Amino acid sequence: MRFFRKISHRTTPQEITPRRILIADDDETITNLIKTTLNDPRYEIVAVKDGLGAIEAFEAAEFDVVILDIMMPYVDGLQACQHIRDRSDVPIIILTARGGTEDVVHGFELGADDYITKPFKTAELIARVESILRRVEGYKNRRAPPVIKLHDIEVDEPRHRVVVRGTETSLTPMEFELLYFLAANPGQVFDRETLYREVWGYDYVGETNLVDVCVRRLREKVEIEPSRPTIILTVRGVGYKFTDQ
Repeated sequence: MRFFRKISHRTTPQEITPRRILIADDDETITNLIKTTLNDPRYEIVAVKDGLGAIEAFEAAEFDVVILDIMMPYVDGLQACQHIRDRSDVPIIILTARGGTEDVVHGFELGADDYITKPFKTAELIARVESILRRVEGYKNRRAPPVIKLHDIEVDEPRHRVVVRGTETSLTPMEFELLYFLAANPGQVFDRETLYREVWGYDYVGETNLVDVCVRRLREKVEIEPSRPTIILTVRGVGYKFTDQ
């Protein structure tokens, strides 16, 4: 069975415009490692040493991706994440040694798109940055309908707007992406690896618990009783689906 998915738009070398990436980390070793990892004509890197510097840099210029450590002086990464998310839908990656489930949940609550724990593999960081950029570009090439209405839920993709039982509901960018994908394919069951690939845009299986965290958060916003979901269902041993009944 076919399902609606995003289309990646590939550019030729002549079309490439450097993507601006903001990095905030007070560990100079990590900052230098990221700079070396992303040392490519496709990227333009701006590095700061704390959350306050990240906020100031973001307000002074436009960026395509923001990478934030959590534990930084003055303003921590979570505060910086919330400040930036309140003003922009720019993709945000949390990069930190704090990898507990509650930390991941809190990061998503504040609007992070992804969460990578230290120590990390450089290949993983590159893959995640590239997948986020492909996902953003894919917004322009959707096959799914622009507005989906199912089960008292309206997902308006062009306006990035969700109405649940007559009330507009605020979703983080990743919550919106997950809801939009599931609602565009009602009744179809997707395992975590497929959701990880189709929603987050990764070509390999990584930390699929991120899917579970995002589903949990999404249910709290669209279900009448999140502990007894009737819209986003768990198919035991397989994955998740948006009900078609």
